[in-house]
Amino acid sequence: MPLVANTPVEKMTGPYPRRWWGLTVLCLSLLIVVMANTSLIVAAPAMTRDLRLSSSDLQWVIDGYTVPYAALMLVLGAIGDKYSRRGALVTGLLIFAGGSVMGSLVDETGLVITARAVMGVGAAVVMPATLSLLVAMFPRGERARAITAWTATSGLAIAAGPLLAGWLLEDHAWGSTFLINVPVAAVAVVGAFTLVPPSRARDMDRIDYVGGLLSIVSVGCLVYAIIEGPHFGWGTGPVTAAVVAGAGLVAFALWELRHPHPMLDVRRFRRRPFSGSMLAVLFFFFGTFGSIYYSTQFLQFVLGHGPLETGVRLLPLAGAVFAGAAVTGRLTPRLGVRVMITAGMTIGTAGVLLLVRIDQGSTYADFLASLLLLGFAIGLSVSPATDTIMDSFPESQLGVGGGANDTSLELGGSLGIAVLGSLLATSYEDRLGELVGGRLPAAALDAAQDSVGGGLAVAEQVAKDPAAGPRQAQALVDAVHESFAHGVAHTSLIGGVIMAVGALIVLAVLPGRRKTGTSPGVDVPGARRELADRH
Repeated sequence: MPLVANTPVEKMTGPYPRRWWGLTVLCLSLLIVVMANTSLIVAAPAMTRDLRLSSSDLQWVIDGYTVPYAALMLVLGAIGDKYSRRGALVTGLLIFAGGSVMGSLVDETGLVITARAVMGVGAAVVMPATLSLLVAMFPRGERARAITAWTATSGLAIAAGPLLAGWLLEDHAWGSTFLINVPVAAVAVVGAFTLVPPSRARDMDRIDYVGGLLSIVSVGCLVYAIIEGPHFGWGTGPVTAAVVAGAGLVAFALWELRHPHPMLDVRRFRRRPFSGSMLAVLFFFFGTFGSIYYSTQFLQFVLGHGPLETGVRLLPLAGAVFAGAAVTGRLTPRLGVRVMITAGMTIGTAGVLLLVRIDQGSTYADFLASLLLLGFAIGLSVSPATDTIMDSFPESQLGVGGGANDTSLELGGSLGIAVLGSLLATSYEDRLGELVGGRLPAAALDAAQDSVGGGLAVAEQVAKDPAAGPRQAQALVDAVHESFAHGVAHTSLIGGVIMAVGALIVLAVLPGRRKTGTSPGVDVPGARRELADRH
């Protein structure tokens, strides 16, 4: 075997011999893209203190990554298809590593947000490239197992990010959490040249850049409105962005319907396996990302666990993802995609609804069952949904397929964090106002109602005030904890109901199994992919 993989996949007469080693490179690349957000969860308190971030600042430190990430994936996936999928992977990793280094060195809020945006651009190149290369490397009979491993890596990253970040924060500043990505990206770049073969679409038509631009504007404005509106009010900016997003999506659909070679053929949404799987990914990550986001805050702010302790307590979720992935690998060929996806969504819904029991006296044990169910649900349902989405695209559009899947995932996660986070903040604010509204000065009450971290900071100031003292400070801490627990329970109820409705919609949209002459190891979507090739 040569040291550098130079033979393109398209010219191979049989399966690529080192495809499973190549899969490890793709999974490493995926790992750091997901960890970029999960590691920030435990680093956020240190960043807030050091940079004196407002709630708006912190939100954009987190979501400065999300906007370019979601907006660019479709276009960059198509560019990777046209010119080089492996080249796209390497380029994205280098951009991502550069943004990570920048984030570790700067100490000003605007520059941190800029660094996160650069990382988001890199992630938008990497994510669709990993899926398109995976599908190109693996024959149909092995692809479901490979996608299952890819999905399990996402679950590992959810726990590994906080764990590694927490370990670094024991002895280092928050900037060190950005550097987690750099050595992994370096290994992945080397591995890409040695273990991942070149790949590009054969006979691909000219890229539809007008459709690509419309998708960037539409998705970018939609994500901005999702982030800004629920958290900071529907002022001129979010409303304008929402209107532009709506008009842009209509223009995109009309353009794609008339274009002879559209970037994303919107007629594909008429196919129930594709549209049902896209909805499943969106609804599923709406609930899971939102609940994990506020569960980790409870572990840190209410239960008082440090960053490393929080990361350790998320490990059962990763283990449950692997368990769910093992089960789906065995059962999907027998029971079908519809059963596995809706079963996973139902289990995930139960995991979110379990958090309705949370109160001021809750401990980590009250979160453990929820984390296990959410992790198992991720492993169970995301892999068959992703496999179905990718099978809906011809070979010339694998990058676009990966971009579509990942855009749905990112939109769902953004909606979950923004909408559920906004509901949590409102519920917390109202409850705290009821408990201590008449006992704090207006300015202190506003600061305490801004966030649970703000409430605890006000309590520290009350403790230092000779006129108040530790007793009043403890009373405020208790009120903050009770209010946040109330917010978690209330938000989980609404999130669980939304997920349950989503599960019913997906159940209605996804078709049942058709009796065919295929063998148990051959999935029906493969036939649909051949049909897509003809169109």
